[in-house]
Amino acid sequence: MPRPHAPGPEAESLLVDAETDLRPTPEVTAARRTLRAHPALLLIGIVLASLNMRAALAGVSPLLGEISGHFGLSATTGSLVTTIPLVFMGLASPFAPRLARRWGTEAVLLSALVLLLGGILLRVAPPVMALFAGGALVGSGIAFLNVLMPGLVKRDFPHRAAGMTALYTTSMIGGATVSAASAVPLENALGGWQGSLASWSLLAAVAALVWIPQTVLARRGTHHGEPAATPMTPMTPVTPVTPVRTTPEAGSRLGRSALAWQVTLFMGLQSSIAYVCIAWLPTIFTDHGMSKSAAGLVFAFSTMLQMVGSFVVPTLAGRMRSQRTLAVAVAALMGAGIAGLLVAPVAGAWVWAALIGVGQGGSVGLALTMMVLRTGDAHTSARLSGMAQTWGYLLAAVGPLALGVVHQTTGGWALPLTLMLAVCGALAVLGLGAGRDRRIRA
Repeated sequence: MPRPHAPGPEAESLLVDAETDLRPTPEVTAARRTLRAHPALLLIGIVLASLNMRAALAGVSPLLGEISGHFGLSATTGSLVTTIPLVFMGLASPFAPRLARRWGTEAVLLSALVLLLGGILLRVAPPVMALFAGGALVGSGIAFLNVLMPGLVKRDFPHRAAGMTALYTTSMIGGATVSAASAVPLENALGGWQGSLASWSLLAAVAALVWIPQTVLARRGTHHGEPAATPMTPMTPVTPVTPVRTTPEAGSRLGRSALAWQVTLFMGLQSSIAYVCIAWLPTIFTDHGMSKSAAGLVFAFSTMLQMVGSFVVPTLAGRMRSQRTLAVAVAALMGAGIAGLLVAPVAGAWVWAALIGVGQGGSVGLALTMMVLRTGDAHTSARLSGMAQTWGYLLAAVGPLALGVVHQTTGGWALPLTLMLAVCGALAVLGLGAGRDRRIRA
């Protein structure tokens, strides 16, 4: 694999914005060139934004019993606490490129973090509807981050796309790990589940503050602190991007691409497995006699080990022409862990948690990496990201709710876990298609 290097002037002219079918104006290009010349702020911003992409969701799972008990929710209704954010992660995803077309990627990322902050705080308001409405805002904010991050990485780090994907995916899982591990201790320290959930608004606030200067630079188009060529006042509207000439059939061709749908369904099924575990893994342990604190630790351990898979698998994927072997391997790891839950859920809990964790981290890292590797430019990468995350998260939303219904109907976990094994098998089959050494041209 060639040694990564910084793009030269000829590459600079080919860089495109993360927004679909858009090219930045000269002023914005100059501002972004400045940021890439001094990438520390950009890297910190990406890491902090990534830390927020799962933390607000993972911190709910260990507290789901307390939240359901507080509002008197059944198992099916309680699953909506984790399902509603997923639904809105799917529903809001198509709007990310449209908003970025109007305001620019940096501004939308900042707005996503503010939206996430508001949703986290709304979830702990007294009415039960605030819990669900806050979840909708949380899911919408995360959706914007999810969709725009792959294109942002492709745009600003074109020669380090796989490595940067590994970095932000690992950061994303790191935030989820800390959130899961600290959920119960924060509940005890802050006097209830409300304080535990609300505490993650601080992380969103810090990330938003870091993205403010980048957003201002991109919007005003300054270069090394000097005004852009076109005089502007604070009230002058800035159009950060202009359309790039593309064929009108580009989007429809993507929808007709078998490879694009394989990547999309791979994203959806691995997300479904991940969010079923976020929603129900601690409950599976406690239903088999494990204490709530121990179940939270095992869940956090599983989440922590996702960082191993999320870093190693994308790094390996970037060095391989085909990722089919990796796709089957991560599906097999998750399948082995789920099979263990059927046999000895408590006795082998740490082993099963480790297998599931490494497999999950590898699968999400691989799914995000394939959005980059299966495309030839950032336009198609952003478009595929929107497609995969729109349909993928809508598909993923079915998982926690469906397993909650099956669990409530059967009164046990045997059938739900068996269904999850079938999903792992389907994921392996999709990976054989999505991992092929092909490129989508749309």
